[in-house]
Amino acid sequence: MCGIAGLYTNNHNSNISMKSLENMLAFIQHRGPDQSGIYRDHQCGLVNARLSIIDIASGQQPISN
Repeated sequence: MCGIAGLYTNNHNSNISMKSLENMLAFIQHRGPDQSGIYRDHQCGLVNARLSIIDIASGQQPISN
């Protein structure tokens, strides 16, 4: 059971805070304790937690595409 969460803003003058993303990741960490990742730019922030069940060798996070 993996997890993903994120924030988006259409306000070009604001930043997604890293602390907000870290808090979201902590909240879903139980869904995927094996690996996690954070992606952030000026309008979007995504977090994911991975549970290694299938594709253990090549399923590294964060997914680039």
